[in-house]
Amino acid sequence: MALEKVRKKIDNIDTKIVELLNVRAQEVLKINALKAKNNLAIYAPGREVEILSRLKRLHKEPLSQEDVEIIFREIFSVCRSLKTALRIVYLGPEGTFTHMAAIKQFGKSAKYISADSIGEVFEEVEHTRADYGVVPIENTTEGVINYTLDMFFTSPLKICAEATLNISHALLGHSPKRIKRIYSNPQVFPQCRKWILKNYPHAELISTSSTAKAAITAKKDLYGSCIGNKALATLYGLNVIASSIEDSAENYTRFLVISKSDSLPSGKDKTSVLFSVKDKVGVLHDVLALFKKYKINLTKIESRPSKKKAWEYYFFVDFAGHRLLPAVRSALSSLEKKCIFLKILGSYPIEN
Repeated sequence: MALEKVRKKIDNIDTKIVELLNVRAQEVLKINALKAKNNLAIYAPGREVEILSRLKRLHKEPLSQEDVEIIFREIFSVCRSLKTALRIVYLGPEGTFTHMAAIKQFGKSAKYISADSIGEVFEEVEHTRADYGVVPIENTTEGVINYTLDMFFTSPLKICAEATLNISHALLGHSPKRIKRIYSNPQVFPQCRKWILKNYPHAELISTSSTAKAAITAKKDLYGSCIGNKALATLYGLNVIASSIEDSAENYTRFLVISKSDSLPSGKDKTSVLFSVKDKVGVLHDVLALFKKYKINLTKIESRPSKKKAWEYYFFVDFAGHRLLPAVRSALSSLEKKCIFLKILGSYPIEN
């Protein structure tokens, strides 16, 4: 029978896949032993980005590049966890977009720890109760998450990787006819402003620390609902009332992976820094001109009040290149001379 013949072929292929996965796992154990001997971290985001870039270039239909990435991120996750699973703390509870970003980056074999706040994520990693933390940093619709930026002023932690998610929101609740309150993270409401005004203009919008917290609260409120990821409906026993309610389909959130050290050069990296300058005419222009002088491409600049003195600001800057590259080292050395404060937050691979 033709069906049985094809199935037997698939069985043989699956056997070969398992055999090769075991061969790969044995080689990874050797790599892990060498890393332990040289006091290197098991997680190497630059190396993983390099592997994924190469494999995605090799992909052929019917698998897409995204399919290849999903498969191999889980292979990475399993291989990393052959001895001990990494502990990953994220802004929770379970089901938040930050939780999804953490799983995208580290796979399902890691051990996940939920934190109630961004500050707690930093604290868990600082006190070595977690190996890595995942926090949101910016959204394409609503901009930077200021609380995350503020944490970097005092925290000794570094950025070692980044992850980006396409964010699609859903309205979850008990019944569409008895919604008086909508709960969600305050960053979410502006992303769905038009839809809310059109469909529930009189509903009270109530902020929570996360979309998962919103789901938990809405579950207990007969007239409540929440906005978040559709997966929250299954996790917390709610109904999906409406899907894809975000105002823009191009709605992405960028997340940072934080640890006690940043990443080694991968060949395609970015560096993040914080700095402040003296309040005098043209000083910011002079600082930014340094990057042009060393032919370094700035990819982001944000300002934040120092909270110490009126009209005094810190600047958060992302630029292309690893901090160990000669041109970047020269630029940072020159930058330090013009700044009253400079902090290198880390160098890490650019996500493909």
